[in-house]
Amino acid sequence: MKIIEIAGKPSVAITNEEADVLLQFDEDTPVIAKGDLNERQQILANQLVNKNLLLRKNEDGRIIYKKRSR
Repeated sequence: MKIIEIAGKPSVAITNEEADVLLQFDEDTPVIAKGDLNERQQILANQLVNKNLLLRKNEDGRIIYKKRSR
């Protein structure tokens, strides 16, 4: 388990698997398409959306995930 702290918001506990998915988002890849993730990563990404750590958007008919700004 890891604890993510966001300024002005309560801390959020995430699993190690969720942390691995979250680490995929960096300066080189700020946005990841849902189709680029395997099934397990898609589930984890949706859990991170529910925990308000990722943003899910529909752009031009495809779903993308973007890390929320802190």
